[in-house]
Amino acid sequence: MSHAPRIAYYQLAPKAFNGLLNLSNSLRKDLLGARLVDLVLLRVSQINGCAFCIDMHWRDLIKMGEDPRHLNAVAGWREAPFFTERERAALHWAELVTNTPHSDTSDEAFARLREHFSDEEIAELSFVIVVINSWNLLNVSLRNPVPLKVPAAEAA
Repeated sequence: MSHAPRIAYYQLAPKAFNGLLNLSNSLRKDLLGARLVDLVLLRVSQINGCAFCIDMHWRDLIKMGEDPRHLNAVAGWREAPFFTERERAALHWAELVTNTPHSDTSDEAFARLREHFSDEEIAELSFVIVVINSWNLLNVSLRNPVPLKVPAAEAA
């Protein structure tokens, strides 16, 4: 498989790109917690096979001081001891929403989510999931490449 980018979608559709970017920037990490949001972004990107976003959100979590071992276990969060019940509920919801229509966002699953999140937080979390799915679909289908080197601004 070629890893060559197909098109520079962000340049060719700047209005739509900036709209999605603005939506991404409006997500309330303060409401949900930065770690939780980035764990969800990482997990959804893993499911969708978006190497660009996996790399970006892994690096974001590392910058927050997260343990690489814990991040390596995100794909196996059910078996790993590193995640709180709230994080587990969010990761489960992220998987269900991402796998729609092949999963069941049942009343039982929603009730489990409500044990850990307010309605406002559920709405925000759902937008986090939807937004990262959008980025993943764009990046995978149009082959936005993973940078071979960490951008200089992040290396400092």
